[in-house]
Amino acid sequence: MSERPPRATAVLGTLVLVAAVANLNLTVANVALPSIGEAFNASQLQLNLVAVGYSLGLAASVLWFGALGDRYGRKLMIVLGMTAAIPASLLAGLAPGWIVLFVARVFGGLSAGLTYPTTLALVTVMWSGQSRTKAIALWSALGTGAAVIGPLLSGILLQSFEWGSVFLVTIPLAVAALLLTLRLVPSHLTESKDPVDNLGGVVSAVMIGMLVIGLNIVAAPNMLGLAVGLFVGAAVLAAAFVLRQRRARNPLYDLSVAARPTFWVAAVAGIIIFGSLMGVLFINQQYLQNVLGYGSVAAGAAIIPAVVIMVLIAPTSATLVGKWGSRATLLAGQSFLGLSFVAMLFLWGEGTPYVVVAIPLVLMGIGVGLAQTPSSNSLTSSVPIRRVGMASGTADLQRDFGGALMTSLFGALLSAGYASAMGTAISTSGQNVTTATQNALQMSFAGASNIAKNNPEFADRIVAAARSSFLAGDKLAYIAGFIAVIVGAALVFFAFPHREEEQRLHTRYRTEDQSTGAGAS
Repeated sequence: MSERPPRATAVLGTLVLVAAVANLNLTVANVALPSIGEAFNASQLQLNLVAVGYSLGLAASVLWFGALGDRYGRKLMIVLGMTAAIPASLLAGLAPGWIVLFVARVFGGLSAGLTYPTTLALVTVMWSGQSRTKAIALWSALGTGAAVIGPLLSGILLQSFEWGSVFLVTIPLAVAALLLTLRLVPSHLTESKDPVDNLGGVVSAVMIGMLVIGLNIVAAPNMLGLAVGLFVGAAVLAAAFVLRQRRARNPLYDLSVAARPTFWVAAVAGIIIFGSLMGVLFINQQYLQNVLGYGSVAAGAAIIPAVVIMVLIAPTSATLVGKWGSRATLLAGQSFLGLSFVAMLFLWGEGTPYVVVAIPLVLMGIGVGLAQTPSSNSLTSSVPIRRVGMASGTADLQRDFGGALMTSLFGALLSAGYASAMGTAISTSGQNVTTATQNALQMSFAGASNIAKNNPEFADRIVAAARSSFLAGDKLAYIAGFIAVIVGAALVFFAFPHREEEQRLHTRYRTEDQSTGAGAS
């Protein structure tokens, strides 16, 4: 039996394009955030919500929609998702205010939830053996590379067009992906006949949404009570979800499979790895433009070394998984990721030359490039074929929930650190500042920039204070990222099996799944 499907290159290229459309929308907003902030006079909290809206919709839906794809057809999910992505991008590009933009971003994330888990599920079903590992490596590298290249594309567009163009640019790509899917992607491959746990899907979506929104607003003024309420609600729904999955005849998330160490450890590690990448991309674009004064193209282009390294490392990562096992390869990637946060803390500041700015980005590209293949491959190798949607949904959740989680965390710390440092700068300036002006200065860098434009005699001092305040906030985010990576690495070191034990466990899982009629993975 062949390890590759007919027209393998064309089919994989189509699935990568679909994943690229979903991933591109994760980050195209990042470079445009300063422009969006000025256009809507948005606070840092509002900008955080715009940035995280897409990953929020995606994270909330991937598990549920992945199960729907297993049941009703994965090709159908891609067609529906790519079709829905078109009006979602149009609404975002023409949004009259930040609330409509946030809603459009969430809608776009939901459309991606229909497609993104399906692409990995199809790779897992149509490829096998070492060919599957290599296909997953290409899917991971090129799909994630699209997310990382998003800022460059946005920067080029912002040189000639308004901020809305960064959302409209994905429309022709979605159309191309839709047409190629209709022509090349096969239908009805190993689909399940079991009913979908739709109640569990709704509970999981609302739970994730409450958690992400709570993380975004927890540091905002006068919103602590609401944030705590959202956290409590998310915890209650998490407990309800677990109970539902234990009792459902065909659970959305098979907890017995999820308990396998090659599954849950890889899942948690991936959330931290991909979340760190998305969080850094969110902070980095604002740092480059606000603090270093880069234009939109230069800010977007700054990430290119990380993209190149990530794509080049992916084939090596697939080879290392076969040679070293997933555990050692994951740890190698996490080590480089941890080093990147250390480099950000000590190397990034005011007036940092690009050759130094690039060092942490290259380290991050190496780390993610090494870690993404063992993380995704371990998930798909740990489940039976009928649960491949659960594995692909979890792999997507790593990026989407991880991105939403870490972007929210980084954004909250940035907001809190910026507001605190700006408050201190105002109190020590000796100037009489009205309450309204102080609130505007502490709201965000964009708010301070608008005040500076209206008060040219104080502009230099205001911008200098805003830059130093931003650096105070982003340092908190980088410290949090480093701690998260250390926790993830410790988890892999102590809980993920060594290469020989990993192979033995996968053999045992296949035997168990075949004996229960689940099918081998």
